[in-house]
Amino acid sequence: MSETSISSNLWKRVTGYIPQGIPCLVIVIGLFWYIGHHMGVPNMLNTIMHTAHDLLINTVLYLMGICVVTGALGRLFVEFGVVSLVEKILRPLMGPLFHLPGVASLGAVMTFLSDNPAIISLSQDKRFSQYFKKFQYISLTNFGTAFGMGLLVIVFMIGQGYFLAPVIGFFGAFCGCIISTRIMQHFVIKAYPHFAHENVIQDDDKAEQEDKKEVKSLPIRILNSLLDGGKTGVDVGLAIIPGVLIISTLVMILTFGPNAQGVYTGGAYEGIELLPKLANKINFVFEWLFGFGDPHLVAFPITALGAVGAALSLVPSFTSEGWIDGNAIAVFTAIGMCWSGYLSTHTAMLDSLGYRELTPKAILAHTIGGLCAAMIAHAVYVVVTLVM
Repeated sequence: MSETSISSNLWKRVTGYIPQGIPCLVIVIGLFWYIGHHMGVPNMLNTIMHTAHDLLINTVLYLMGICVVTGALGRLFVEFGVVSLVEKILRPLMGPLFHLPGVASLGAVMTFLSDNPAIISLSQDKRFSQYFKKFQYISLTNFGTAFGMGLLVIVFMIGQGYFLAPVIGFFGAFCGCIISTRIMQHFVIKAYPHFAHENVIQDDDKAEQEDKKEVKSLPIRILNSLLDGGKTGVDVGLAIIPGVLIISTLVMILTFGPNAQGVYTGGAYEGIELLPKLANKINFVFEWLFGFGDPHLVAFPITALGAVGAALSLVPSFTSEGWIDGNAIAVFTAIGMCWSGYLSTHTAMLDSLGYRELTPKAILAHTIGGLCAAMIAHAVYVVVTLVM
């Protein structure tokens, strides 16, 4: 190979990275320059490390504890038929509300007790997917995501000292799920009209249901359920660490200001207050739609786009600052449950179903559903507080 051709190939490789590499460097360098310009580079680096460390110790481990307990409880419910009982109770609602077969309620219960990907592992089971038309099957991504980590979110909010507000938030998330699922089904049928009539699995390929359960004593079943569920909770707790430490640290730096004395010391939870300044310019929108009394609260829905666990880590800090009220908890619960990090999971979930090209439509539908969930929760909370 000549020297000219080698140089040509090398140049092609280098220039091939330019369209992505240069914008990436500009964004990263620009962001850290902007933060460092306000805080000072040493303070910025110390604040990043101290905030991430504090989140890991005081937030992630707390969330992991909740995950372990709820995971154990969820597995216990599965083992002793509570999930099946709930599925039978909810089945009549599936058709009129979600335009889904009754068995889909099992997916809602499973994701509520665990996380978004539970709906995918369930949909891979032919005994489950045989009941669905293709447009219904694809919409499971939106349907399951709206209930993802629901138990964790509600228990966490109750742990903050609220009870009625998380219940209202759950109702808002339920309504947002209906909207998101229906919109996604409309998008799918519009893009692929034949999916409205095609079954996921043809009648001659349907698998026969097999229930092969090893006979075990009652104490062993209870012990295995609790330990296996707790182990799943540990896995979920570990999985949320990157989101909490990376996303929450960045959001908090962009949300909070200097310390109480108005100076930067490199301590945890100091920042440049960029998001509140931007949100304050259109705060009337958030106040009218969500009832937010402080522009700082917009950080929660922004964080929930990527990871609901990271969004939950913001709540204790908001509470200590006095920005939280019952309405905010209701809205946070609704939008946190409904979105539950869908930007970070929708692509992988649709890819596993085999319909990656529909990801933009699923994201758009779920964005609308989450916003509607928050607005409904706010409206219901206002009505309830007026009545009570």
